[in-house]
Amino acid sequence: MFGHEMAFEGLFTWIFWLILLVLVIVMVRTIRSGCCASCGSKRSIDETPLDILTKRYVRGEIDEEEFNRKRDDLEK
Repeated sequence: MFGHEMAFEGLFTWIFWLILLVLVIVMVRTIRSGCCASCGSKRSIDETPLDILTKRYVRGEIDEEEFNRKRDDLEK
C-alpha cells in the first residue's frame, strides 16, 4: 500500500536535488563568464589582444616601453 508512494517520494526527492544541482552549476558558470549584468565588465568577443593592449596603455596601466615590447611580441 505505501510502497509505491514511498518510491515516488524518493524519485521526486532525487529529481529535486538534480534540478537544484543543475541550477547551481548554471549560476557558477554565469558568474565566471562575466555576463552578469551588474558587473558591467563583459569583454567583447571581437576584441583582439592588440585592442586589449592598447586599452591598457591608454588607461595608463602600462608604460610606452612595455606597450611597444608587448606589441612586438604580438606581431611575431
